[in-house]
Parts: sequence; C-alpha cells; structure tokens
Amino acid sequence: MSDHAVPSPTDTAAALLSEARALDAADPLHTHLDAFLEAPGVQAYLDGNSLGRPLAVVPERLAAFVREDWGTRLIRSWDEQWMDLPERLGDRIAEVTLGAAPGQTIVADSTSVLLYKLIRAGAAAVGAPAGPDGARTEIVIEEGNFPTDRFIAAGVAAELGMDLVWVQPDPVRGVTADDLASVLSARTALVVLSHVDYRSGALADMASITAQVHDVGALMLWDLCHSAGSVPMQLDAWGADLAVGCTYKYLNGGPGSPAFAYVRRDLQARIRQPIQGWWSAADIFAMGPQYAPTPGIRQLLSGTPPVTSMLAMQAMLDLIAEAGMEAVRAKSVSLTDFAVRAADELLAPLGVRLLSPRDSALRGGHITIGHPDFQAVTQRLWGEGVIPDFRFPDGIRLGLSPLSTSHEETLRGVVAVRDALALEGR
Repeated sequence: MSDHAVPSPTDTAAALLSEARALDAADPLHTHLDAFLEAPGVQAYLDGNSLGRPLAVVPERLAAFVREDWGTRLIRSWDEQWMDLPERLGDRIAEVTLGAAPGQTIVADSTSVLLYKLIRAGAAAVGAPAGPDGARTEIVIEEGNFPTDRFIAAGVAAELGMDLVWVQPDPVRGVTADDLASVLSARTALVVLSHVDYRSGALADMASITAQVHDVGALMLWDLCHSAGSVPMQLDAWGADLAVGCTYKYLNGGPGSPAFAYVRRDLQARIRQPIQGWWSAADIFAMGPQYAPTPGIRQLLSGTPPVTSMLAMQAMLDLIAEAGMEAVRAKSVSLTDFAVRAADELLAPLGVRLLSPRDSALRGGHITIGHPDFQAVTQRLWGEGVIPDFRFPDGIRLGLSPLSTSHEETLRGVVAVRDALALEGR
C-alpha cells in the first residue's frame, strides 16, 4: 500500500480522516460492505458508476447455475424457470428501484438496443399530424447527452424523416424545465433525456419535466443508467412514459449484463417496437408465416434472453431491497457531500475545479472534478490501485456506490488524486 493510503497525523487531511471514520461508524449500511468481493491490490474503487463490484455470493451462484440449471436440467430449465425470467426480473427492478407496478418493466437487450427500440417506437407512436403547426416531426435531446442516446436519436430521426432539436443546458447544472421551454412545441414527438447526467452527475427533475413534456402532447423517454439503484424514483406517480436503464452500474449485474426497459401500461398497446423477433410473437412456438406481437411488456423482446447475464443482478436487487432505496440515497448523499468537502480542502488549492452541482438535491451518485493534468493522473492512479475514471477533456469522475463504498475509501481516493497531481507537477 502506498504512503497516501492513510493520511499522516500531520497531514491537512487528518481532520477529514477523523470525519470519515466517524461517518462510517454511524453508517447504518456500513456492514453491507462485507457483502462484496475484495479486490486484491485495490486501495479505492471509485468507479461503481461504470461497473459495480461483484457480490461475494455471485461466484457460487454462477457455479450452481452451470452445475444444476444448465448442466443438469439442460433445456428443461426454459420451461421450468427461464421463459418468464425477463418479466420477473423486470418486475423486481421496478419494485425495488423504480417505483413502478408490475407488468411495465422487462430485462432484454443492451442499453443501446433498447434505446433504439423505444426511441423509434415512441417517436413513431406520436409522429402524426397534431396541433396548429402541423405534424409532430421533432425529437428533442440534450446536446451533451451520452453518445449512444444522441447517435440513436439521430439515426431514428433519419429513418422516420424527423428533425433533431438540441437542448443546450449548463453542463454542470444539467437540464431544467427552463432549458426545455424554448424548444418544446406542437411539433415535438418525443423528448429523450438522462435522469442523471453521465458527466457532472446533475439530477434532473423527472416529475416536473415529464409534466412539461406532456403539456405539449409529446412523450418522454428517460435514460436511467446513472440513477437506477442510486436515486429513488416513482415512475408511475411521476407519469413517466418510457425509460431505459443499465444493470452493470449500481445494480451490479456484471460486464455486459442486459438493460431494462419501462413502458407505461396504457402506452403498451400504442407502441410497436421495430425489431420483431420470435420471442415477442403472440405464440412463440407457432412458427407462423407472419409476425403477430404478444400484448403487454413482453412485446419488447426480440431474441433469446441472455440468461447467464441476468444472474448476478438478482443478488444485488435483494441487497438493495434489504437496505431500502431511501437509505441507499441517504448514504449516497453523505458520500458525495464528503467527497466535495475533501476536494475543496485538498484539491482546490491545486487548481482542481468541481464540475458537479454543490447542492446534493441536484446531484446523483457521482461527482466530477476537473484539472488539465487529469488524464495523466488517472493513468498513475490506476497503476497504484486507485480507480476512478477519466472523461474527456479533463474530468475525473468519483463514482461512489453507496452499498460498496465507505467514506474512508472515498478519502483515500481524494488523497491519492492530490498526491498524483503533485507528482505530475514536478
């Protein structure tokens, strides 16, 4: 372990270390840290907003799956437990993290594929003549949204002969209702936004923005990748139309674990997803000459579900349910608030800028800090077992997964950034 792992008594971080240990001692979720696999050589893992750590029970559960469900039951497991797994797991995600009733959420493809399905289906569902200005021909999306969201929205707009309208919010504050006011109109078919900004961690007001979009007669699609499992939601109560989220960040499903999609119940009969595969056919084994979709949320399926990749997240959903999303959020706020204080004390004197909202009510589960040397700093940190991630042009994200991260680990990471900056400046 390097000498920056724990600040010395004479270090200016000594008071922060005492605070971190006091916060950890008072943390009601602190014992959940033991539920995760240890990573030898890692001093601080601050990238849970990119890839969540595996739970300690996962290796045996995967081994049991290979021995029993796959190795012994073989193809019989499809009838016994796998056929409805996408719906059952979707309902569990909805119950534990989304504030949504059963029958509206399903686990299926990658995030990108599900975004394509829902952006195209949503835009097509309302892309018809409406209002005094003529047809609804516009898809509204934030200029700084995650690349996949922007790329897919642009492709769908080209396919359907629609136009993209760009929202340009302050990159630190994130998108607000005021930003949208000037771009929404009777021409708007669909709005695509992220609940938590992948760069700054800014948290959008889902309820008010959704209502604003509905006021002009459009549909709202939320990207939940950086909020599912970190920020409590009430999709049903807030009137959400469509949503997509990934499961390998705060739901700890593992690399490449499939995403989930939410479609409000009363919209399910209106949409037609564009990748019509046998798994969404009304009679999956009829092998008929023409496609007839099954009703309900299962219509979002296309091909055979990735069963193996659905296993790890089930254990994490159980852990989140045990902790409760409100407690998870409280721990998240405590971690990010502490990280901001530590950055102010230890990093701001070195020219580091906070690129996230200071108000925790406007922030999700990570903070971003900026400095011109951070690309080189990140490479140095990874070599020392301190793992944040770098975002172009000069940002480091500190992803603080509430159930697997302590305040002391957070401080180790910030101290390591300070020390690496000092070395880069020599």
